[in-house]
Amino acid sequence: MVVLLDVKEIGATAKLDAKTLFDLVKLSFGVVAGAGALVALVVAYRRQRVDEAGAHREATRLHTERFSQAVDKLGSDSPAVRLGGVHALAGLADDAPDNSLRQTCIDVLCAYLQLPFTPDPGTDPAHQEEHHRYLAFRKVRHTILRLIGDHYRRPKGTHRSW
Repeated sequence: MVVLLDVKEIGATAKLDAKTLFDLVKLSFGVVAGAGALVALVVAYRRQRVDEAGAHREATRLHTERFSQAVDKLGSDSPAVRLGGVHALAGLADDAPDNSLRQTCIDVLCAYLQLPFTPDPGTDPAHQEEHHRYLAFRKVRHTILRLIGDHYRRPKGTHRSW
């Protein structure tokens, strides 16, 4: 086999000189350093992935808290507070960290539009307070429709989040 490969046999009495030994040590250190760098790279990559996942969880948690507050406002008896809830949900839809959370905000706004409402009692002076309340709640519904329409009428090339 040695003859086929044309390999010269090292004699049993051959000794390594200092230069060859130094080259072997340099090669060993190079291999160890390369393996260490690879391990460090893998650890850094995994740490970055864990940090990104933590940041996404934190953004989702914050979004959920803000969402709960906005929905509470939308269920208020005061038309002005409801209007604030509408704008808060629209802003949350723009800032949502992912599409499913964005869609949830839009679903709540659309569900509000589908809720039954008390019809206009008319302009009879005896029902003036109910008429003003009706107009205020109608303003909330019109604001939702306007916000949704504004998002769909944005010119091409501008940011459209939903």
